Amino acid sequence: QVQLAQSGGGLVQAGGSLRLSCAASIRMSSIDTMGWYRQAPGKQRELVATITSGRSTNYADSVKGRFTISRDTTKNLMYLQMNSLKPEDTAVYYCKARFLGFDSWGQGTQVTVSS
Repeated sequence: QVQLAQSGGGLVQAGGSLRLSCAASIRMSSIDTMGWYRQAPGKQRELVATITSGRSTNYADSVKGRFTISRDTTKNLMYLQMNSLKPEDTAVYYCKARFLGFDSWGQGTQVTVSS
């Protein structure tokens, strides 16, 4: 199983930017797909963005053009750069890794966007 440790997040005003990081306990090049998900209060967890080992990316329509997912295999880190943040982006954000058919999750980090 992969251990994931998240950092980043916090409070920002609408229109601002934040960057989330996710560190993996194994070589990231060994991990097929990684992604970011979020869960707002009272709502189900939803996909934000995914990235494959070949660096193919996929985004939720709500974040396209504003968020960028990337992975640095030399540092074993995955990032989510979030620009033009909106109050509706407020949620707990989780990173996920799929390795050998099993999913591992980060501990979650709060992102709060004030209007």
